Amino acid sequence: MSLTHLDGQGRATMVDVGGKPDTEREAIACGEVRMLPETLRLIGEGDLPKGDVLGSARFAGIMAAKSTASLIPLCHPLALTYVGLDFDLDPDDAASKVSITATVRCRGKTGVEMEALTAVAVAALTIYDMAKGVEKTMEIGNIRLVEKRGGRSGEWRRERA
Repeated sequence: MSLTHLDGQGRATMVDVGGKPDTEREAIACGEVRMLPETLRLIGEGDLPKGDVLGSARFAGIMAAKSTASLIPLCHPLALTYVGLDFDLDPDDAASKVSITATVRCRGKTGVEMEALTAVAVAALTIYDMAKGVEKTMEIGNIRLVEKRGGRSGEWRRERA
């Protein structure tokens, strides 16, 4: 398998996508922030001193997706047509967590997987930042691509375990 981000001399390079056709692209990524049940309750009730945790995380994730090319060196700047973030609060005492799902779309020459992953990561970091005053032991993890559509490789979906 050849690596598309390496030139003939093995140096990192940005892939030239100029000759590729524009197609509809979509990527969905997920991740989670694990925390104590009391912290999750405070987030759900909006009772943290810094304000609306999930609203702030939503905006941060959207802004991050739009800024991905500035953060990841070889990503192309994309004209995103949609960025959405959803949060699911799971109060299970053994593993209470906020699950994060980001959906990103564009019409372009390259996919939006990195934008979806970046949105999830920054939303998770924002949740941590806004709740760290009540709990510093929160854990961010399980950030992964779960679906993508469009482009030459077509559709892909992670198999659920």
